[in-house]
This record gives sequence, structure tokens and C-alpha cells, in this order.
Amino acid sequence: MSKRDLKKYIGQLTKEQLEEQILELYDKFNPVKVFYNFVFNPKEALLLREAKTKIAQEYFPVAKSGAKRLAKAKLRRSVAQKYCKHFLTLGVDPFITADLMLYGIEIAQTYTAENNIISEAFYKSTYNSYEQVVSFCISNGIYFDFKNRIEGILTETKIQKWKNCTYFENLIQKNTQL
Repeated sequence: MSKRDLKKYIGQLTKEQLEEQILELYDKFNPVKVFYNFVFNPKEALLLREAKTKIAQEYFPVAKSGAKRLAKAKLRRSVAQKYCKHFLTLGVDPFITADLMLYGIEIAQTYTAENNIISEAFYKSTYNSYEQVVSFCISNGIYFDFKNRIEGILTETKIQKWKNCTYFENLIQKNTQL
């Protein structure tokens, strides 16, 4: 069904029928429930704190009570990417979304400063996230609000001698010439 057909269909419904369908969607589909819960009670600060905690646990897991040894870091970049996508889908404030996007990269760099990672996919994924946050900040007109953190990530790639450091440099050079 096209959007045009959907508009036509919705236009033919009574207010009661439309309310009934929305409530049915709310009950049946969790993404609809999540969306409406966010719209009517955004609590962006709480969402950000929870997301940052989950992302940090990927790199620096907290031992469960009673555990004899520390849990092993999972290093799943997909967790940070999932939260970033969720924030974008919900329409969370761009400043909060950019903060989370940058945090995901910064926590990964904090980990790699002390631990050697040989997986090229990890570094490629981190660069892709960096490219996404730079683009996001530019398109939302908030690049200069986050410039120090963006450049800090670039500096850290140089300090840690990441193999793809030149990609980070080229991206910044290309975008600062605009």
C-alpha cells in the first residue's frame, strides 16, 4: 500500500475507528508502543544514561555479584550503533544523539588505549561511526558545538597509531573546507 492509498483509507475512517486502530497497533507492535511512550514522556536524559551504561559495559563489564572473576569485554560495536539508530528513529534531540554517537567512539578508544585489538573490522566500524557522527553534526548545524570532541577522537587515533588514522584525518579536512 502506498502512502497516498493509506492517506485515502485513513480519511475514510471515523474518529472512533481511527482511535481503535491506533490502540490496536499500540498493543500489537512494540515499536509503536516505544514511539508513543517516548512522544508523551520523552525522558531523554534517562534514555541517554541507560544507553551510555550499556555501551560502557561492552568494553568495561561490571562483575555480577558473587562472581569469582570479572566478565570479559565483548567489544560489540553493534550495541552502540543500535542505540544511535534507536535515538535517530525516535527523533531524540540532535545534541543528545550526537553526544551518544561520540560517546560510543570515545569509550571504544578508551578501551583500545589499554588493550590491543587486531580486528580490522573493529577499526573500520569505528571509522564508519565517526563518519556518521560528523555528517549528523554538519546536517543538524551542531558541528561546532561538538568540534572539540570530534577533533579529540582524531587526535586519539593518531596517538594510538590506528592503521586507518588517515581516513579520520581526510574526513575532517574535507569537512572543514566546506
